[in-house]
Amino acid sequence: MSVRAKFKLVGREEGREGFSLRFEPVVSGSPENDQFFKYTPWGVLRLGIISADAAREFTVGDDYYLDFTTAPHPS
Repeated sequence: MSVRAKFKLVGREEGREGFSLRFEPVVSGSPENDQFFKYTPWGVLRLGIISADAAREFTVGDDYYLDFTTAPHPS
């Protein structure tokens, strides 16, 4: 199974334990976004990141693909 979603980073907060990133699905702005919105109409994703270097890779206002693929079960 493989599903691709497209989310926009709408907020980033820094705290004692790292960074909290808030993503929301794209809803408009391009034909591609309109297509994604047909299949991902709502939701919120929160991602916690400890590393400041990793958190800097994400820019508020940018769009990101999120790919869901089935992971194998550990033996």
